[in-house]
Amino acid sequence: MNPAELRADIPAVQNATYMNTGASGPSPRRVVEAARGFLERAEYEVHATDDIYEYTFGEYDRIRDRLAEFVGASPSELALTESTTDGIARFASGIDWEPGDVVVRTDLEHPAGILPWQRLEREGVEVRVVETEHGRIDLDDFAEAVADARLACFSALTWTHGTQLPVAALADIARDAGALTLVDAVQVPGQAPIDVEEWGVDAVAAAGHKWLLGLWGGGFLYVRREVADELEPRSVGYRSVQSPGASSFEFKEGAPRLEIGTTNLAAHVGLLEAIETVESIGLETIQDRIRKLTDRFKAGVPEDRLLSPREYESGLVTVDVSDPEKTVERLDDAGFKVRSIPPMNAMRVSLHVFNTPAEVDALLAELDAVR
Repeated sequence: MNPAELRADIPAVQNATYMNTGASGPSPRRVVEAARGFLERAEYEVHATDDIYEYTFGEYDRIRDRLAEFVGASPSELALTESTTDGIARFASGIDWEPGDVVVRTDLEHPAGILPWQRLEREGVEVRVVETEHGRIDLDDFAEAVADARLACFSALTWTHGTQLPVAALADIARDAGALTLVDAVQVPGQAPIDVEEWGVDAVAAAGHKWLLGLWGGGFLYVRREVADELEPRSVGYRSVQSPGASSFEFKEGAPRLEIGTTNLAAHVGLLEAIETVESIGLETIQDRIRKLTDRFKAGVPEDRLLSPREYESGLVTVDVSDPEKTVERLDDAGFKVRSIPPMNAMRVSLHVFNTPAEVDALLAELDAVR
């Protein structure tokens, strides 16, 4: 598949200039059809011909196997979740927190990487926020903050600036301090490589509804095996344990202990189709096209208005505009789908492989009109 073929398979981009993939990516027909096919088989056929639980549990295993291959892990290190937020919350719930424990995060985190720690503050956990500058983190500042911490949570690719944080270096610092590392990686899959072993982190939460162009509800959580086996989740269900009917329970080995009960797998079936679609185009092709599109867009943005790096790091580009909310509304009226970024008081454009140079030029012309 090539970018033009992908674009032709995405109904949403036929009706709008869609540049908001960093929030939610529009799915191709093939992804939706894969999910629909699963639902029809499960509901119309399997209930009448097979054991629906046996069939579904087989699908759980198949999906974990494929996701493990995609992120560079083993299947026992993958849990199926609904979203990045869900994954972060499940990991946090598995730790036996004590008053005085320390969590470190950056000031670049999405609410998914903020709210669980605010909740823990009510139980006496201290949350330290590492201040950053222009989407960059100072390694010495991070090392000082994490020196006596139990956990560090940070993004691999920031939703505010589109900058890449040095994940492996941060993980090394945290490990030396004896702290666990949890990474919000939702902006990575589909536009950049993801290899959890190379990163060397303890946990990675992500989902497929952004750059992979999957469906809402198809999330996943990687937890390094040695860490997963030490987690004691607060929520427990028949998918969490080895023998659901036993008089006392034992958690499953590995990350699947963080799964709970009956879930609709349609979104995860769609996620696998989304991965196949992205891989059929090729990550190198995707990155090259995103790089060219973002370079073209940035070239038309005045230096003092560009809040993302001038050099390419991702398809996320944040721009300083007067009254971001009104600017987004005006662009929406003109057929452009972008979003505001409240923490930055700015507007963000997300450019993916299905976008075109003509769309970029049209957006720049429209921005000149509304500034």
